[in-house]
Amino acid sequence: MARHQDAAKAGIGFGVALAITISWSANKSILWAIVHGVLSWFYVIYYAIRYH
Repeated sequence: MARHQDAAKAGIGFGVALAITISWSANKSILWAIVHGVLSWFYVIYYAIRYH
């Protein structure tokens, strides 16, 4: 069970880092990067659908 929890935490952490990176490269705004980091995978999926 602990392995599944570790994997979930790693996936969430990666989603946050990815969302912040995408947001910063698109907007150059720390405020938006924080907001998108909170939204994490939702923002990543939105960005992928909207811009690619």
